[in-house]
Amino acid sequence: MTSSAGDFYDSLAPDYHRIFPDWEASIARQAGALDGLLRSELGPGPHRLLDCACGIGTQAIGLARAGHRVVGSDLSPVAVARAAAEAAARGIGLPVVAADMRRLPFRPGAFDAVVCADNSIAHLLTLQDTALALGEMRRMLRDDGLLLLTLRDYDDLRRTRPASTPPQVSYGSDGRTITFQLWHWHADGEHYDQEYFQLLPQGEGWEVRVRRAASRALCREELMEAASAAGITGLDWRTPDATGFYQPVLTGRATG
Repeated sequence: MTSSAGDFYDSLAPDYHRIFPDWEASIARQAGALDGLLRSELGPGPHRLLDCACGIGTQAIGLARAGHRVVGSDLSPVAVARAAAEAAARGIGLPVVAADMRRLPFRPGAFDAVVCADNSIAHLLTLQDTALALGEMRRMLRDDGLLLLTLRDYDDLRRTRPASTPPQVSYGSDGRTITFQLWHWHADGEHYDQEYFQLLPQGEGWEVRVRRAASRALCREELMEAASAAGITGLDWRTPDATGFYQPVLTGRATG
């Protein structure tokens, strides 16, 4: 049985950094890629940013360090609490709030840009919920503000239906952690259930932690149609080769 997305990330938050071979390096690298897009689209800034799926702060911390005025929100209260603590430990102020991206608690037009990264929107399992979230992102943006949304390449994945992801190995003070996912595709070819495995060192062996969640494999055209209907135009997909970000990035501007 899969858990809700909130429960999944509440459980994963203490171990989320173990996904990355070097979390600190990933913070810097991802912020560099997103900051480059922000400055090329909106000018040098600094800019007012909402990271509406901030998790433990992987993008938000680096973007705040780059000088932007960043607010973080996430469905998981455990994750946002860790994001704020991780930012504070680095001497960075990061206001955070636990909030569903379908119901964002900020005034309309409060931000120059909204970031929704790390495939977060794929946890919304219906097109209606996706449309609600994109409508809220548009509501948060000033006119001509910028949306930056990153997503797995589901156009390819829906064709190939992989059963797993490659293992990732990270290194910490307690040794190696191995992370991988098993994917169980539904008959519709559009939804899949994840079993998220982490193997943590324990003496001479391993402690196995498994979390479960559901995702919807959104194809690019579906997402662009929903974004356009929400009032986001000038939509463009940027490849990892072009941006340096590890997932494709959808950019668009809020219409007036």
